[in-house]
Amino acid sequence: MKIDTGTTAWMITATALVLLMTPGLAFFYGGMTRAKSVLNMMMMSFVSIITVTIAWVLYGHSLAFDAFGDGDNVVNKLIGGGDALGLQSLVDTATKDDGTGMPSLVFSAFQLTFAIITVALISGAIADRAKFGAWVVFGLAWATLVYFPVAHWVWGGGWLAGLGIEDFAGGTVVHVNAGAAGLALALVLGKRTGWRKDPMRPHNLTLVLLGVGLLWFGWFGFNAGSELAVDGTAGLAFMNTQVATAAAAGAWILVEKLRDGHSTTLGVASGAVAGLVAITPACGFVDPWAAIVLGLIAGAVCAYAVGLKYRLGFDDSLDVVGVHLVGGAIGAVSLGIIARYPFADGQNQGLIYGGPISQLGVQALGPVAVGLYSFIMAYVIGKIIDKTMGFRINQEEEVTGIDITTHAETGYDLGTVHSSGVASVNGPVPAPAKKVDA
Repeated sequence: MKIDTGTTAWMITATALVLLMTPGLAFFYGGMTRAKSVLNMMMMSFVSIITVTIAWVLYGHSLAFDAFGDGDNVVNKLIGGGDALGLQSLVDTATKDDGTGMPSLVFSAFQLTFAIITVALISGAIADRAKFGAWVVFGLAWATLVYFPVAHWVWGGGWLAGLGIEDFAGGTVVHVNAGAAGLALALVLGKRTGWRKDPMRPHNLTLVLLGVGLLWFGWFGFNAGSELAVDGTAGLAFMNTQVATAAAAGAWILVEKLRDGHSTTLGVASGAVAGLVAITPACGFVDPWAAIVLGLIAGAVCAYAVGLKYRLGFDDSLDVVGVHLVGGAIGAVSLGIIARYPFADGQNQGLIYGGPISQLGVQALGPVAVGLYSFIMAYVIGKIIDKTMGFRINQEEEVTGIDITTHAETGYDLGTVHSSGVASVNGPVPAPAKKVDA
């Protein structure tokens, strides 16, 4: 099939937008940590780009999107085949056979960026206390054993796809998956030293807002790009992404105002992410008014859900569970109620449009199945790493700061300060010479 240059140009742009989200996440997470951990937190996102990219090219795409034989067998319900190992077959195939006119490699690159950010999302649950080498090993193992198979279950013709689950851009595949893994690792590594006793507030809210701005911007590629075409559904996904995010950010800061007496910058940033997460599985399937409702619900519920870690006693450092696991599940299940599919035929609509209760059941089954699988596998992988190479830094390193002890760097080198309080990177500023009268 001849290459569709318009679709291809859009998908290359969308791919770049989604890749930008991982550095955006690095800023978002980095600002939320303490100053002595900011570089390590950002490195955990950036190293995910390295490891997942290489794994994806070698075998990840094959596990997620290839099929064994004709695809109609038990094995293919769980995992993909190996026809595209090294992506050689994609290089030799000009375009996908789905009628989009998009080069196969462009589709693969787009899906790669999803795999990258899913792994990076998990890191927020274990800020300040994970060995960097152990995180690298975990990310590679989890992507191989969890993300690639789950992507196949939902998007590659696996068993959940066979049941009819709908997940437009990754509410289940990305957010529930990462949130459950984050919970498992938080339990494996345990609480940070001084948790609930020492102040562990975000050290740089400016970075947090910069990060969420980049995430919001990149998410248009994440959601609208998942249509794999330039059409009405892509436009709907684009609009719903904006609408739900704004509504969720507003709902979160309203909850803060009513509950705490003030609205915060961290709240508006977290609310925006909660809205982005919740609309991800639904963006191409619901009307804009429904996106507002979904955003309001997600913003309010997630604002309360982030407090569960204090009640249940697990240290999810940067609220991966409360935002991504909870928000992703809300968005996935919502499709069984509010989905209308304005630009598509053949899907089961939500209950309010006369759809079957069975679709709601499938939409609930997906997050439960993926969440349990991801949690169990992440816990097992984490425990194996902990028992072999060790997963947590020691208490002295944690108190000193993981940036300096692991990376031999600090995020902020302000130099010395002389008596007037003015910093100089070159050492103390000499006092002005006294005037001598002639």
